[in-house]
Amino acid sequence: MINPQRTLCAPGSCWKDGQAMMMEKKGALTKFPAIVGTMLMWFPILAPVILSVAVFINAQIFRFDYLMPAELFPASLIGGGSLVWAALQARSRRRLIGWGLGIAVVLLVGGQVLAVVTGLASGNAEPTGWACTLVLVSLVVYSLALVATGVGGVLLLRDLFKPSRLPTERP
Repeated sequence: MINPQRTLCAPGSCWKDGQAMMMEKKGALTKFPAIVGTMLMWFPILAPVILSVAVFINAQIFRFDYLMPAELFPASLIGGGSLVWAALQARSRRRLIGWGLGIAVVLLVGGQVLAVVTGLASGNAEPTGWACTLVLVSLVVYSLALVATGVGGVLLLRDLFKPSRLPTERP
């Protein structure tokens, strides 16, 4: 006999000891955006590394485009949106993915606004001093926020593909 005070499961939620626990959604509409979002979040980070290795192997010259993650921001934004959707559906890793994406957007936009206001973007000012340092620091922290969001995507995928355990009652 099942004790309704201990565990009672209904579609979308589970009651245990009189308190509601939300069940995770792990269907294809959650897994597919998580996979695509994770790939798109890592693309701006891995692309400059892979291209630098390829140029070094071919031409024996080391070239690293540190602006490429900012240039590939649309991929990060689409991937981040997909990850936020999947994290909300799965009720997992919401803070890491949400904060990482939010910090990345704020730092990229803030760094660009600072570059335009100080004249670094147009070339009116020399790329030296505090303004240049702040713009470069914002790019570095933006890239780290992309990495954090990408790690959140990998952890979300691990959570989504881990076999779930539903509470069971023993007679």
